[in-house]
Amino acid sequence: MEPFSSAFTIDLRRLAVLRELQRRGSVARTAEALHLTPSAVSQQLTGLAREFGVPLTEREGRGLRLTAQARVLLAHADVIAAQLERARTDLAEYAEGGRGTVVVGCFSSGILGLLPPALRALRERLPHLRVDVVEAEPPDLFTALDAGQVDVAVAVDFAAAPPHTDVRYTREDLLTDVLDVALPRGHRIAGRASVPLRELAAEPWIIGRASSCCGAVARSVCAASGFTPDVRHAVDDWAALSALVEAGAGVALVPRLVRSVYAGRELALRPVTGSAPSRNVFAAVRAGAEGDPVLAAVREELRNAANVLDG
Repeated sequence: MEPFSSAFTIDLRRLAVLRELQRRGSVARTAEALHLTPSAVSQQLTGLAREFGVPLTEREGRGLRLTAQARVLLAHADVIAAQLERARTDLAEYAEGGRGTVVVGCFSSGILGLLPPALRALRERLPHLRVDVVEAEPPDLFTALDAGQVDVAVAVDFAAAPPHTDVRYTREDLLTDVLDVALPRGHRIAGRASVPLRELAAEPWIIGRASSCCGAVARSVCAASGFTPDVRHAVDDWAALSALVEAGAGVALVPRLVRSVYAGRELALRPVTGSAPSRNVFAAVRAGAEGDPVLAAVREELRNAANVLDG
């Protein structure tokens, strides 16, 4: 390729496509995430490579992999994205604070247990602020965050979430959400004060999809206890899951964030014997946006709500 001239311009949308390809690992998955065709993704990548005069992808079997030059460019793309967020924050300081719309993306049990007190506090603190909530999980949640469709992401650490070291985001841990065992009220060990998870290895299990944060964490917890659960019912809805447990259809691991869903149900919630399984809940904004006064208020109220739950 010819080296680029000193007058070249960068299409930031093409950089966004390259960042998404890094996350998704294939053109097809990148296209699906960005609501583009695979051909359009390939054209964007080709155009970006032409702008810089270096190859950004190379063939690997039937797919593509990023070149070393692409990884160098991605490091700069993260810095560019963060600086643009800082510019957005600086401009926000000239506007009247506490107005406009903030979109919070959050996983389902976080919406049930964490967001309500935070939203109530925000209504009192910033009555002119509109807060919209979108149910989403990684990796789609962070694709939306990158695209500006979400302003604050609330998520659980698991394989599909970005690592702590990801420079694209400013993140903070909110709380440790403990998982308990849900048993039918008449289960043979429902009367115990705590339950050894290994004793439930032969039971039918009710667990969410493997791609969901709760389903992935539950499977990991069982694996750490020395068994692969016999998943009879793949259910992501917490009310539906509690109904199945109550009906004796199986056992489940449930986060304490959703305990309100189980009030009045004929089932038993018991802690796991020994070290309690848990999951880490965190909030993230785009790097550079942490100084935005409105987003700072949202994050503070999320911390306040998390402190009450974690106390």
